[in-house]
Amino acid sequence: MIEGLISGERRGAVLAENAHIRMRNAGKMADLSMALAGRFTEHHALMCRLHLDRIKIFDQAVAGLDGHIAPKVAAYPREAALLDSLPGFGDVVVAGWLGAIGPAPHQHFATVDRLASWATLCPGNYKSAAKSKGGRTGDGGAYIKPLLIQAAWAAVRMPGRLQARFRRLVRKFGGPRNKGAQKRAITAIAHTLLKIAYSVLKTGKPYQDLGDDFYSRREDPAARQDYLMRQLRKLNPGCVITITPTEAA
Repeated sequence: MIEGLISGERRGAVLAENAHIRMRNAGKMADLSMALAGRFTEHHALMCRLHLDRIKIFDQAVAGLDGHIAPKVAAYPREAALLDSLPGFGDVVVAGWLGAIGPAPHQHFATVDRLASWATLCPGNYKSAAKSKGGRTGDGGAYIKPLLIQAAWAAVRMPGRLQARFRRLVRKFGGPRNKGAQKRAITAIAHTLLKIAYSVLKTGKPYQDLGDDFYSRREDPAARQDYLMRQLRKLNPGCVITITPTEAA
């Protein structure tokens, strides 16, 4: 459609014929035709051509870099397959890990905590007079940290242990409406992914998800009941809450 506008076509109905099949099936062709009919001058066409040419140059540069990176990753097929078993880890994250940390992090970092510290995914714990002064992770890890954050966002969209952990952390840090809580929780998930990646590379065993009911299986029923009772008392202060067991059938 943009190429059509650049070439001089101004009829909305004709431009709309270049729409994707999904939009055609959605029954929005009439609205699209109206949206494409409007004031579009030669100046607009020139600017669009400049932007498209620049995008093409960048796409070619990215494709060239991918061509250089692919053989490097192919040199470690076993390690790449192990990393690819982690939720949220795609080709870009796998290549970024191998480039920034390498295929055997346990040979360079004695513990996973040291690796996390190097990647600046360990929140600080600054206290004075029993008061917390902050818990930020720092600005290091310029290459691997953003990739792990990206992987964490992808991982928590999939049902499993990491999604369950993310939801628990969000509730702990302030609730789903709190953007800061989500950011803190996703940083914690990135930290967890780093620990899992370290472990699978060290042991040579691919990641096996523990299930979205992992935390509920571990939870003590009595402790869970006490927690729910406390929540009810907060919602209904001054009320007496009793639990009456049902008779066995």
